[in-house]
Amino acid sequence: MSGENVMLKFQVKRWVDPSKLGWWSGDHHIHAAGCAHYSQPTMGVHAPDMARHCMGEDLKVGAILTWGPCFDYQKQFFTGTEDKESRFPFLLRYDVEVSGFGSHKSGHLCLLKLKEQMYPGGDSTAHWPTLCLNTLKWAKKQGALVGPAHSGWGLQPIAENDPNHKQPYTGPGKYQSATDALPNYIVPPFNGIGACEYIADVTHMVPGPDGKPVPAVDFLSMVDTPHTWELNICYHTLNAGFRTRISGETDFPCIYGERVGLGRAYVKIDGRLNYDAWCEGIRSGRAYVSDGKSHLMEFKANDLELGVNGSELQLAQPTTIKLTAKVAARLDEQPVPGIQGLAADKKPFWDIERARIGTKREVPVEVIVDGESVALQIIVADGTSRDLTFDVPATRSCWAALRIRASSHTNPIFVIVNDKPIREKRSLEWCLKSVDQCWSQKEALIDPKEHDDAVAAYDHARKVYRERLEE
Repeated sequence: MSGENVMLKFQVKRWVDPSKLGWWSGDHHIHAAGCAHYSQPTMGVHAPDMARHCMGEDLKVGAILTWGPCFDYQKQFFTGTEDKESRFPFLLRYDVEVSGFGSHKSGHLCLLKLKEQMYPGGDSTAHWPTLCLNTLKWAKKQGALVGPAHSGWGLQPIAENDPNHKQPYTGPGKYQSATDALPNYIVPPFNGIGACEYIADVTHMVPGPDGKPVPAVDFLSMVDTPHTWELNICYHTLNAGFRTRISGETDFPCIYGERVGLGRAYVKIDGRLNYDAWCEGIRSGRAYVSDGKSHLMEFKANDLELGVNGSELQLAQPTTIKLTAKVAARLDEQPVPGIQGLAADKKPFWDIERARIGTKREVPVEVIVDGESVALQIIVADGTSRDLTFDVPATRSCWAALRIRASSHTNPIFVIVNDKPIREKRSLEWCLKSVDQCWSQKEALIDPKEHDDAVAAYDHARKVYRERLEE
């Protein structure tokens, strides 16, 4: 009745809890200041505030990245270890995004698990390298986990650049246009702040903490830019024989201001969760990315678990392999208006509604081999966990993954047949052309003192791609 106080009680019930199977959620790219939030973006909030953000979204790992506008204020919170506001299993740690300074015009970089946050030669941002590779070398020397932020920016396919006029996909989760096809062979402009210089950096090995060579790049960031733009470069470099993994991010409060954890990585950890172990799970590929509305847990090829033994399955000869996973997805019974059918470049970039089949409460779970969808099973997205099995021919060396389009994606398992490397000619040709296109956009942004380094870095990339083409 009017004027009376009414008390409502309700009990929240989880529809899925991946942590019970050892899969721990994390967002490797959130900020405590800048962009959409806070009245003083050059300062921002402190760790207790960020802890509440993460706990409110049941985000177990939050990487708070200090960046340009707030760098000089926020740098005080870096300790090189988990923040004191961490309350197990909710863990916070301050690290760095190279954004607004240094090499950011050639692609922002997420630098995680740093021991030192300041590039030698100064105490702020003015002295950092303008070549991503030089920043990566410094970070990798201290054992950091590194990868481009918001990978898709600058990698948008332009239809008139498509030499093959590939037809749109017409299966479940239909493509809106040929430019949404995965993979596509359109060389993008490479004119943004995503995984642009990555096309060259992925070919490099650099000294690790013990001086031994390690990959210059560990992961590509997913979920906070259009999925076709992100995944296309990922698929092509996997087809070229590189083994970059994927991780999920939100870039709160810059790309998304609603909340942290809109993009996540779920990492399998044996034993007790900690930040370093979570990062190492990303590095080894023992993870899947998700919008939190679908899950691809326990992915295996035969008896090989994702992220174990390098995610590499050795076969003496061509055969059929068995892919298995525990899959869960949840849609409302009625479609959420305005999401299904959106163009790839419209928000939300990843959302399970994009995968909904018509008006049904169903989504397709696809097997991806060398970037192509080769098999699928349709499941009811009612929150129930289901054990799925796929029998897939492995006629030559390849990589395999599972996805629910624009909602979740596993890291790859590498299937090596008769010790032959993974090599896809069309992808290598795309990569080689892309190096030249990226150089045309980024050369002018390099400090003259680093120009020779940049020329050598890009020439090295061309040489590697040409050598692999010859194979």
